[in-house]
Amino acid sequence: MAAVRKGVFDVLPKYWRKNSFIYSLPLYRSCIVLNKRFSAHFTFVPDTVPASDGETSRMNLFQSITNALDIALSSDTTAVVFGEDVAFGGVFRCTVGLQDKYGKDRVFNTPLCEQGIAGFGIGMATAGATAVAEIQFADYIFPAFDQLVNEAAKFRYRSGGMFDCGSLTVRAPCGAVGHGALYHSQSPEAFFTHCPGLKVVIPRGPIQAKGLLLSCIRDKNPCIFFEPKILYRLAVEQVPLKDYEIPLGKAEVIQEGDHVTLVGWGTQVHVLKEVCQLAQDKLNVSCELIDLVSILPWDKDTIAKSVTKTGRLLIAHEAPLTSGFGAEIAASIQNECFLHLEAPIQRVTGYDTPFPHIFEPFYIPDKWRCLEAVKKLINY
Repeated sequence: MAAVRKGVFDVLPKYWRKNSFIYSLPLYRSCIVLNKRFSAHFTFVPDTVPASDGETSRMNLFQSITNALDIALSSDTTAVVFGEDVAFGGVFRCTVGLQDKYGKDRVFNTPLCEQGIAGFGIGMATAGATAVAEIQFADYIFPAFDQLVNEAAKFRYRSGGMFDCGSLTVRAPCGAVGHGALYHSQSPEAFFTHCPGLKVVIPRGPIQAKGLLLSCIRDKNPCIFFEPKILYRLAVEQVPLKDYEIPLGKAEVIQEGDHVTLVGWGTQVHVLKEVCQLAQDKLNVSCELIDLVSILPWDKDTIAKSVTKTGRLLIAHEAPLTSGFGAEIAASIQNECFLHLEAPIQRVTGYDTPFPHIFEPFYIPDKWRCLEAVKKLINY
């Protein structure tokens, strides 16, 4: 208890300290309980595929990633996979067995140096290889920012087409996981959407992850593929075993509706699925749900068409509010659909603070915060 007392007092502001312990300790304990109980703040509902897609296998998200990498390595002899701890399977087990199957020259570890990983990938891609780099956590992609933004994204343009690193894909686990705190929970997708020359993609489940990753690997532009880490084991689907791709830059209408358009990507899609049901049950409101899929390029037409019908738009993402990608969507849609809007566009996001640890349940844009935004849209 003394250690807990000391830890609490270390982080409390000075003006709380005199009489705060009796008030802060119950809050501290309750937040720990909340953090354990609600580490998954949504229910995952698996997608299905038609029988025409052939044989399937039960896979979680990290296994579908492994399957996509396996196909890429087997179908392209120039393909290489590398990153920190990748050789023995990676911290999230996404590359298990690949070095044994394809050898140390094609699946290998790198030093703990994100800038070096990105720079090496650019060089490999420029030399003609299909380079698939892993950044162990999206939170640690920032040392590689210069390489990705000033080199990878601009290489073809600045050389007048003489050089090309388009066959580079960078994978990185992102998003809240229930206990990741400051440096293992961030969603940095918006940083890269301000940079022409890159493609940014975030899947919502195993079926989508496999097809989108193969599309990124084979696309002739450098791609950043963010993988919601909370879905690695939680998300399980029957994934087609065949080699298939899902188009980049095309949003998907998951559920049709008449009153409100909901837009999200990655984990947030599953939160919004529950919001659709809550809105129907509690408010008799019909919501149309769209998975943006590709953050860059993004499918403005699909969202504009939906908002023209519903007259209302809610965008939800885990990243902070200010300059989050939801701001770009909101600005573009109000410009395209201004005369059709029945209410101001709503954004439900993380807060403009560092990602907290024990307060994560209050930080994330859960279904209750999203439902309140739906009420605002309807009652405006």
